[in-house]
Amino acid sequence: MGNARNIAFWVVLFLLILALFNLFSGGGNTLQSREISYSEFVRAVESQNVSSVTIDGEQVRYRSDDGQDYVTIKPEDAEITTLLLDNNVPVSAEAQEQSGFQAFMLSLLPFLLLIGVWIYFMNRMQGGGKGGAMGFGKSKAKLLTEKHGRVTFDDVAGIDEAKEELEEIVEFLRNPQKFSRLGGKIPKGALLVGPPGTGKTLLARAIAGEAGVPFFTISGSDFVEMFVGVGASRVRDMFEQAKKNAPCIVFIDEIDAVGRARGQGYGGGNDEREQTLNQLLVEMDGFEANEGVIIIAATNRKDVLDPALLRPGRFDRQVTVPNPDIKGREKILGVHARKTPLGPDVDLRIIARGTPGFSGADLANLVNEAALMAARVGRRFVTMDDFENAKDKVMMGAERRSMVLTDEQKEKTAYHEAGHAIVGLTLPQCDPVYKATIIPRGGALGMVVSLPEIDRLNWHKSECEEKLAMTMAGKAAEIMKYGEGNVSNGPAGDIQQASALARAMVLRWGMSDKVGNIDYAEAHEGYQGNTAGLSVSAHTKELIEDEVKRFIQDAYETAHKILTDRKDEWERLAQGLLEYETLTGEEIKRVIRGEPPQSEDDDDGTGAVEEKPSLTAIPKTKPKAKPSGDMEPEPSA
Repeated sequence: MGNARNIAFWVVLFLLILALFNLFSGGGNTLQSREISYSEFVRAVESQNVSSVTIDGEQVRYRSDDGQDYVTIKPEDAEITTLLLDNNVPVSAEAQEQSGFQAFMLSLLPFLLLIGVWIYFMNRMQGGGKGGAMGFGKSKAKLLTEKHGRVTFDDVAGIDEAKEELEEIVEFLRNPQKFSRLGGKIPKGALLVGPPGTGKTLLARAIAGEAGVPFFTISGSDFVEMFVGVGASRVRDMFEQAKKNAPCIVFIDEIDAVGRARGQGYGGGNDEREQTLNQLLVEMDGFEANEGVIIIAATNRKDVLDPALLRPGRFDRQVTVPNPDIKGREKILGVHARKTPLGPDVDLRIIARGTPGFSGADLANLVNEAALMAARVGRRFVTMDDFENAKDKVMMGAERRSMVLTDEQKEKTAYHEAGHAIVGLTLPQCDPVYKATIIPRGGALGMVVSLPEIDRLNWHKSECEEKLAMTMAGKAAEIMKYGEGNVSNGPAGDIQQASALARAMVLRWGMSDKVGNIDYAEAHEGYQGNTAGLSVSAHTKELIEDEVKRFIQDAYETAHKILTDRKDEWERLAQGLLEYETLTGEEIKRVIRGEPPQSEDDDDGTGAVEEKPSLTAIPKTKPKAKPSGDMEPEPSA
């Protein structure tokens, strides 16, 4: 039917062009001629003022002696030929065999034009083409083929539990009798939930490579358009395609773009996104079942999804894809290092131990940066030094050695960073100091990096208080060395980190006895930009700010006392940073003891975090650089 409509459209268009060509080619002379009455034409002939005449049916065209063209219509009973021959005027005539057909076509021209336009738009509105002007309702799902670059479960590492749950879905597609004979039914949907970069999309590609069934992939944003009803139409079309290819898998990436909880947007029930979600809910598990169509979706914002979307029957399984632990990081590094020639000194376990909190994407980036650094200096393989330099670049930013700093600026930075390091080494519950540097990196003039040595699943009050003390140690060091009148804006990032942690302790974690065990995070003005819901009195707001200030002030006083008690070690470390610019955790300990940073019995210089590092380090967040000049791990809620 669609081909017939396309043929009809082009036929109508051809006839239209032909009629227009005949119209303008036949009447070109008429448009340039002056129209006169027949009596004037007779007088011109009789006065010998006509040089030539052309007779075209009832139309008479003639040229006067002065070269001007005229046209007139002769009466039916006029004997024009005799008149012209008697006055010796040259006469010519044009054939009239096609005149009736041309007149008929010209009369049908407007109707043909309307019919052609109608056929064109009806074709588009009913799905004649996905990319056409009216092809909004067609699904944008693509049938994924893995002929080149096929990904399997062997390429997925570090998330064994998630992989096992999805392997079962693939096994069900391959051998459904194994489960159905015990009454088991194939899961209708699986929701992959996890932080960015943990491998959710990679898992979906592995399912496509392993399942051996049609695999459709689409993004959640592909459903949403500015026109109401388009998203719902695309959902219907996508499931129609899936039913035709059942059993099959449909992967929806970033489903939170269309699956947000209803009733929270503008427009109420008529909102386009909500209509799309309603259609998706019906198609997944409505009145008519979609047998053999498995939906796999990925998101890192499960909290915003509609509860009806998460219930069993739609998404029977919610698979958590977390950041990998040390064993997982080692496996992931092995997968990404397959195509990278490694030197004999490279130990992936040491690299995995020094990258707590890294996601799969971070580790892939780390291997790539190490390969680029090795290629930059012309090596044939990647060494351990390349991995260490790449790790520092990923965690702290690229070095900015071209930045010109005065001796005074370097000295202030050295004392500032030495203060962080001394307090971090003194307090037992602070994360071990991994590296300190006064070389500008990213937006910071210097930084101290701490890496956790244990599985950071939660925070205790005493740990938070010690972390606050380490964070405020930079400002305490500047005031002790140069006085309150000469403190710089360097601690701006420290103050920002300390404020965020102290507010979390008071507003969310119930660590303040005066404020109590109430969550004020959403109600407190200025916190997370949300003041809806719980109302807070002015007295409570004042109490919250007092408690936040008290936590930070106590931390500052703790840092000040430690630096006062260990002033000699602080001075030695600051001078060591001025001399060596960058010191690792072990080198810092030697310097504060008055020893040179390097010793003859040093190991391979990988910069281990601590003398007794844990092999199960997995903080919730990896270190992030702060523009103030310090970089430490952020607290997790």
